[in-house]
Amino acid sequence: MLKRFNKLAKISLICIYFIIIAGAVVRMTGSGMGCPDWPKCFGYYIPPTEISEIQFQPKHQYKSGHVIQYEDTFYYAKENFTSALKLDLSNWKINTQHSYNSFDVSHTWIEYINRLLTAFAGIPILILLIISLRLRKPNRHLTITSILVILGMGFEAWLGKTVVDSNLSPYKITIHMMGSFIIIALLLYAIYHSQRQKVITFPPAFKYVLISAISLTFIQVFLGTQVRQFIDEQVLNFGYKKELWLENPNLQFYIHRTLSILVILINVWLYMINKKLQLNEPLINYIMLVLGLEVLTGILMYYFNFPFATQPLHLVLSAILFGLQFYLILKTTLPKGQNISLVSTSKTS
Repeated sequence: MLKRFNKLAKISLICIYFIIIAGAVVRMTGSGMGCPDWPKCFGYYIPPTEISEIQFQPKHQYKSGHVIQYEDTFYYAKENFTSALKLDLSNWKINTQHSYNSFDVSHTWIEYINRLLTAFAGIPILILLIISLRLRKPNRHLTITSILVILGMGFEAWLGKTVVDSNLSPYKITIHMMGSFIIIALLLYAIYHSQRQKVITFPPAFKYVLISAISLTFIQVFLGTQVRQFIDEQVLNFGYKKELWLENPNLQFYIHRTLSILVILINVWLYMINKKLQLNEPLINYIMLVLGLEVLTGILMYYFNFPFATQPLHLVLSAILFGLQFYLILKTTLPKGQNISLVSTSKTS
């Protein structure tokens, strides 16, 4: 049963990363309002594929929440009804939730796929909770973690609705992103504490610097979302003239860029300690690889005018980096679960 729990936790983690990738693509393509309502899309479970589907149709059965576009404005059906030969606006409620009133099939389906991935991710997470309830006596911490993951997913779903209603409010998007990182941490905790571990005893200084490193990563992601919002505003001002996006960057950009130097130095220090003390911790090598790619995408965006896919890749790499660092923190802490065996392999004194 514990092995099944561990496998589902890993599947759930992969699903969360796919959601982050999809969300990054949504942001890159400007598809965040591709579906102007939530949880449905234009009032349908399967969204329209062409604009004629949201134009008024006589003698058509409309259901509550169905959306039509009339005179460049969205209208929502107040209730279920069959339309007459001519449009009667008394059956419709004008869109007042946000300023988005246009239809783009590519944006709609990019956002819709993002929502589908989120819905599908809920399936293994729900099964994870059910299994954890059967394990609650010997592994209560896993049950509590599973409950927190479900609550986190519920909060993220609710926040996704408010993001749409607010026409992509920047601070809500930031909270949305930070929430996904917390869910990643919870799932990594569940994975770590549901399998046998070969634990290395790290020197105290290593642990403290590692905590500083992951804290900086979290801060960098927060600042990165602010820089991304600035870029979104530049797109509105200059269109897709990428060379103008960072012509006069904001303060958050400079802080973000400067802190990246500190992030590199701290992680290099961890890498050197891992080599010097022969800890043989492979996660350090993966961290350095991901960090190198993260820096590379940052350089490409700034000096080469945002090559295709560098923005979502930069975000996804930061999520992977956070996950690797958090899992390494778990490995530096002696686990308490009875199912875990402890083996010290450190050569420190």
